[in-house]
Amino acid sequence: MTRRPMSTVRPNTWEFLRDAMVYPAGFREYDARWKYPDQINLPGVTALGLGLGTQIKRRGLEPTIAVGNDYRDYSLAIKQALMLGLMRAGIRVMDIGPALSPMTYFAQGHLGTSAVAMVTASHNPNGWTGVKMGLDYPVTHGPDEMSELRNMVLGGTWDEAPGGSYEFVQGVEQAYMDDLVGDFRLTRRLRVVCACGNGTAGRFAPDLLKRIGAEVIPLHTDLDYAFPNYNPNPEDMHMLHDMSLVVKESGADLALGFDGDGDRCGVVDDEGDEIFADKVGLILARKYAAEYPGAKFVVDVKSTGLFSADPVLKELGATTEYWKTGHSYMKRRVRETGALAGFEKSGHYFIAPPVGRGFDCGLRVAVEICKLMEANHDARFSDLKKALPTSFITPTMSPFCPDEEKYRVLDRIIERLQSLHAQGGDLAGHRMTGIITVNGARVMLEHGGFALVRASSNTPNLVVVCESPDSRDDMKAIFAALDAIIREQPEIGEYDQSL
Repeated sequence: MTRRPMSTVRPNTWEFLRDAMVYPAGFREYDARWKYPDQINLPGVTALGLGLGTQIKRRGLEPTIAVGNDYRDYSLAIKQALMLGLMRAGIRVMDIGPALSPMTYFAQGHLGTSAVAMVTASHNPNGWTGVKMGLDYPVTHGPDEMSELRNMVLGGTWDEAPGGSYEFVQGVEQAYMDDLVGDFRLTRRLRVVCACGNGTAGRFAPDLLKRIGAEVIPLHTDLDYAFPNYNPNPEDMHMLHDMSLVVKESGADLALGFDGDGDRCGVVDDEGDEIFADKVGLILARKYAAEYPGAKFVVDVKSTGLFSADPVLKELGATTEYWKTGHSYMKRRVRETGALAGFEKSGHYFIAPPVGRGFDCGLRVAVEICKLMEANHDARFSDLKKALPTSFITPTMSPFCPDEEKYRVLDRIIERLQSLHAQGGDLAGHRMTGIITVNGARVMLEHGGFALVRASSNTPNLVVVCESPDSRDDMKAIFAALDAIIREQPEIGEYDQSL
């Protein structure tokens, strides 16, 4: 292996098998993701393992790590190359086998390792790979750790050391499932559509729901790494529409959908309405605020403005902070503020002790939603939804913007919005009352709505979300006004989905 990885090596060459290739832009804000083998090869993954192992040792941590992989057909090869690099750096590797991301996070705490690495591209299409990493349970790498790792790997400044070893560890799956379920059992009849998009969660989620006493209606729970129906992504409307259809056909009480690596959960109610995770989070927050007076919550900037306006949370003395989108940012903020839970519109939920473990786990959310239904024994999920104040919010929409350009493009859009605000401007006839710039620009509107634009942390896209408290037509008008400003930038391409 060359000491300093290259950004490109031509496939089907001797060098491709020998020399490390690592595309620099694969190191993102808090995850590492590449197209494989176009942007990273197996020697490049070994270089990544060498860098991560060196990070562990330079921090003076015990040289131990828990490692797992998702079900994609090439993930095992990626994991083996990563573990080789870790062992060459002197790390004792504890391999838990194929797993969900939250199961691997759990393994770090359960096994007492200093670090964790999960080989997964989450919900990205096939052809992508990546690694979610952490050194400080239960949080994962943030921008500082990722930047340090990036410089170490691309610069070839890792350290090789003796003492590395490998162990395959049994029993983590059982311990993880036991931790999720405890002694909880449903006493009410609950029919649940379990949607897995043929991803890794199909190995775990149906069994979990059956164990707590739910009647499971399976939807694409068979494992198929070709993803023949759609990518397992419960924020994508294709998956949500499919869940809705099966609820209506089966008369189920609700549908729970899980993404490719099991750290997210999407919900469709008994009427077939697709409820975005921020509003599901608000329903859960009402329950938690009643059980834990003075509870604090953190929500991402894509989420509904109802958290700050909800009369029930106000009456119970709960407080909410809007924070940066991204599982690493949210996990850290929940821990830093002592919040009971964090909610992200994409379907990540960060439920802290004494309820959860602090990391994002779609299966934990599934159990918590079943507990919510048990506590509201005579209610339907649609009843809980209708008890919320009304608002109309778009799905998360992502116009294409090249990775190398998206942050510069975003800076220009923010400058344009700030100038409009300074001039007393409006969006769709609604006066702009402020702009939150903790993560992109969340434009606050006089009637309580908002318009958000930010850069995706994982893909070559911007991210757009709009909300209106008035009507769906007003929501669309706010989006159109923001989109017109975004499209002033020539680098912007087509959206991944439309309203």
